[in-house]
Amino acid sequence: MRFLCDEMLVRLARLLRAAGYDTYLASGGEADAALLHLAREEGRMVLTRDKRLAAASPDSVLIEGLGVEQEALSLSDAVPIGWDADPFSRCVMDNARLREASAPEVARMPTSVRTGEGPFRACPACGRLYWPGSHVRRMNARLAAIAQTRLGA
Repeated sequence: MRFLCDEMLVRLARLLRAAGYDTYLASGGEADAALLHLAREEGRMVLTRDKRLAAASPDSVLIEGLGVEQEALSLSDAVPIGWDADPFSRCVMDNARLREASAPEVARMPTSVRTGEGPFRACPACGRLYWPGSHVRRMNARLAAIAQTRLGA
């Protein structure tokens, strides 16, 4: 599944990227017609809080709830989502597929990180570096909690 999130769903887009989903995030002011065209061309499901935008596309989900967990649960109610699809394989900022970090990139990471086990990854688009630290543990816990909530529903 590939998604297109409108500009109101920044945190949901990043959560989907953390789970491994290819998720386009609309920037401020992009016209609905352009978003719908992009979604059709790239086979993306439109995720939005905008009732008119949702109604304009047969392949859309109207997202409800406050906060990213409620948004994620709203999405899970509409379509089956594997919140552990391919975790931490995409840059949460720009959606690029991460690659293995090079030795010079690993050398730029904090010493405490470099001495641990990887995987060490880098974004080929923005250069952001990723490693399994406390943020990854917190995000894994968040993804697992959302998945567990769906199983218990």
